[in-house]
Amino acid sequence: MAEYLLEVKNLKTCFELFRGTVKAVDGVDFTLKEGEILGIVGESGGGKSVTGFSLLGLIDLPGRISGGEVFFRGEDLLKKSEEEMRRIRGKEISMIFQDPMTSLNPLQTIGSQIDEMLALHTDLSSAERKQRILDLLTEVGIPNPADRINNYPHQFSGGMRQRVVIAIALAVNPRLIIADEPTTALDVTVQAQILKLMENLVHKFGSALILITHDLAVVSEMTHRVAVMYCGKIVEEGPTKDLIANPHHPYTKGLLESIPKMAGARTPRLPQISGMVPSLFDLPKGCSFAPRCSRATERCLQDVPEMRLLSPGRKAACYHPAGMAEEGEGHE
Repeated sequence: MAEYLLEVKNLKTCFELFRGTVKAVDGVDFTLKEGEILGIVGESGGGKSVTGFSLLGLIDLPGRISGGEVFFRGEDLLKKSEEEMRRIRGKEISMIFQDPMTSLNPLQTIGSQIDEMLALHTDLSSAERKQRILDLLTEVGIPNPADRINNYPHQFSGGMRQRVVIAIALAVNPRLIIADEPTTALDVTVQAQILKLMENLVHKFGSALILITHDLAVVSEMTHRVAVMYCGKIVEEGPTKDLIANPHHPYTKGLLESIPKMAGARTPRLPQISGMVPSLFDLPKGCSFAPRCSRATERCLQDVPEMRLLSPGRKAACYHPAGMAEEGEGHE
């Protein structure tokens, strides 16, 4: 039996465009155990969503997965045919997308869309599938499911539509769920409800979860580990509580410092990370974050830092990690 449910090694995904080649995912490595919740965090354009799509082989031209290995339950998904991947998608690995209106078919009732997943991946009878649909809608908090099963997506609010998407994702008890910014289009109060629902259901069904988001405050509440991405690379990884309390990479530190904190009336101005995210067409020679980093030296500007172990369970791609007395404290 494989030690990890998912093991990603040196994953690379690029887009061949007129202006040149964009390395959207550039050598990403991470692992995920059964029942674990991993947060992948970073600014827009950092490669988080492309990483999620790459795991399922959902990269269309002009994009392509140009290298790496994605072991799921010990088998490399990148070596499987499209027909084999279709059997895995939904049944073994499900995805929850950002906007439920783009992932739900507006011309089909919600009941028929859940039924389609059940009919494709299970041997349940029609009556058993209907009962399963009602049970799922109840699980995700849809009121009066027997009355709503024949409703169309436009008859639901944004939060309720996302609950339906979650029901579809959980329909056949997948081993892994990938949630790509699942609450971006929702009101703040609804976001909290959806995230709590996802957390509870993942624990109940025993699924592992990859939560892709730009919000470190969200991952601090519901993930076991965090991987921070910047310009297509993971720049820091570690247990959530440790990473939040003591970030080593200057980019992670900057993200955390920019989160508003509860304070008195005279709230100090929030710190900000200087500069802009570089264009993926014109990345700096050395560390991609170096032009924005106050700790950068000539070495940072010339050489790309590799991920290295700094302390048990903690990795960062930085020559001068914060919270460490000197580079020598890291362990290769």
